[in-house]
Amino acid sequence: MSTPVALSIAGSDPSGGAGLQADLKTFHRFGVYGEAVVTLVTVQNTQGVCRVEVMAPDLVAEQIHAVIRDIPPKAAKTGALGNLAVTEAVAEAAASFDFPLVVDPVMAGSSGGVFTEKLLPHAFLLTPNLDEASSLTGIAVRDTASMSEAAEKLREMGAANVLVKGGHLEGDAIDVLVTSTGRRIQFRATRIDTRHTHGTGCTYSAAITAGLAKGQDLIQAIRTAKAFITSAIRTNPGLGAGSGPLNHFAGK
Repeated sequence: MSTPVALSIAGSDPSGGAGLQADLKTFHRFGVYGEAVVTLVTVQNTQGVCRVEVMAPDLVAEQIHAVIRDIPPKAAKTGALGNLAVTEAVAEAAASFDFPLVVDPVMAGSSGGVFTEKLLPHAFLLTPNLDEASSLTGIAVRDTASMSEAAEKLREMGAANVLVKGGHLEGDAIDVLVTSTGRRIQFRATRIDTRHTHGTGCTYSAAITAGLAKGQDLIQAIRTAKAFITSAIRTNPGLGAGSGPLNHFAGK
């Protein structure tokens, strides 16, 4: 059997809870070999980010092409891209991908035009949270109805499938998926009262990417990832003085 491979194109979090570090931990937990392309380096911990240095776009592109030529992944994901130039470089590379790309639109607000015009059409799955969905669509996303509305609009803007994450809603944590066929599905989990949620979006999208790399269909990959992220939040190790990391050893 061939080893499943997944690629993360994202920023570095030296505290280990988000970004490339969280993605690689999640890939490993799912039995997937992880590759990582660095888009930016941060100075951060559980209490906040105080510095960001973005890589040169040609350096990002060269990293992508180097790993794909030698160890082609079965699925890939993006995280924080940093600026317009890097977003364009990733979009140009993604145009030739023959594997599904999960786009987690971290920090997309400052480059929304380029993001939606060039990268969105290459997204097999887009995974915005409420604020990101609002920023990208102009819709005030605050309940499941507006989540569905935003997901439909994001599909019209180019993404094949859209999963709007409702982690900041009141009550249960509900995510809304609108598929390429127009099917609407809700994924629900009991809300966990904790401040330790650093890297939730990165870990969730990485778990979905790992499932796709292993050959799962989209709905199965999301269901498995939703169960994993819920367990990872519930069993968090309580590290850090701020919003601490999840438990990347959690059961699936």
